[in-house]
Amino acid sequence: MHYAISTTWGGSDTTRAAIPFIFAATALEKGDTVMIMLFHDAVTIAVDGAADKMIPFGPPPKFREVLAHPNATVMVCKPCAEVRGISDDMLHTNCSMGGMGDYHAEVSRGDCKAVTF
Repeated sequence: MHYAISTTWGGSDTTRAAIPFIFAATALEKGDTVMIMLFHDAVTIAVDGAADKMIPFGPPPKFREVLAHPNATVMVCKPCAEVRGISDDMLHTNCSMGGMGDYHAEVSRGDCKAVTF
């Protein structure tokens, strides 16, 4: 199974930001593939080193685990990042800029389930 996950939660609420990554880590453990699309405040998670500083209250942080996993793709909304002064060279190595067209392509796949946080 493939999951396309979209989220808008980032550093302003690290616990809510962690939930899609916990879901993604669980899917990856089961052998699935995931694509996480970061919108709005969530784009800050993709900045190299930022996820290490985000500690959720309660659930275990799974940011690094997902960011480094070979079966996970993390896309950053380019307009959302640019308005926050985030450029390609600031992103974690497994993250790339994209847009709604990329997210649409993922959710249009026949084997994809869309999950939104």
